[in-house]
Amino acid sequence: MPVKEAEANRLAAWAFGLFIVAIAGVALVALDVPSKLALAAGEAVGDAGFRVKSVDIQGIRRMDPRPVYDIALDQKTTAMPLLDVSDIRNRLLKFGWVKDARVSRRFPDTLVIDIVERTPTALWQDDDRLTLIDAEGAVLDRVQVSQMPDLPLLIGKGANAQTIQLGRLLDKAPALKAQLVSATWVGQRRWDLSFQSGETVALPEGEAQASAALVKFAKMDKSAGLLGRGILRFDLRIPGKMTVRLPREPGEPIVPEPVSES
Repeated sequence: MPVKEAEANRLAAWAFGLFIVAIAGVALVALDVPSKLALAAGEAVGDAGFRVKSVDIQGIRRMDPRPVYDIALDQKTTAMPLLDVSDIRNRLLKFGWVKDARVSRRFPDTLVIDIVERTPTALWQDDDRLTLIDAEGAVLDRVQVSQMPDLPLLIGKGANAQTIQLGRLLDKAPALKAQLVSATWVGQRRWDLSFQSGETVALPEGEAQASAALVKFAKMDKSAGLLGRGILRFDLRIPGKMTVRLPREPGEPIVPEPVSES
């Protein structure tokens, strides 16, 4: 047989062989054989002693760890190679307390879950619902009135979504921030601030306007001691003008008294 003809026959045989392998590969994929083989191999590793026997949860200080254990143990298999750590993490991130989570395997038999908890910074009251929230306004958990922690109270629909803005506002007047008891988000557009001495300060709409009014009020309080005098309300909603509401006797009409800000 001529050399060229023999070479051609060998190439044809190789091509035919590759064709058969390709067809076989398609058939195996169609029958889901690779995943079944991987599953069987993973279970074999588990049978060799590499199965989850303990869950090591780290980073939890405030939240209830029981839901974390429930998710960790609610798996289709306990074989270490087959654990879907990404799915476990995604499920954990649905909890309000969980800011981040890292899930890993520690061979031969331990699932490690490292939780980054959110820090509660305030309470939020929306109608009759009372919840803990963090500095970003994320809802952490329900709270019973009888178990309220000593934290500032945000009141009103959508008030939690304004937590960052309120934080920036109060940072401009740290002396007043330390005395804050509650902040009411009025009409989803502006704040009423209530202080330990019993007064309420009504701020104007808009972050810049509210900030300017609060800083000016803080300076006036520092120089004249406005808080603690028994005044009920300081209304700063109109730029350049402050109106106060004084205590009154029963039956006496309410007559706001304008006060110059100069």
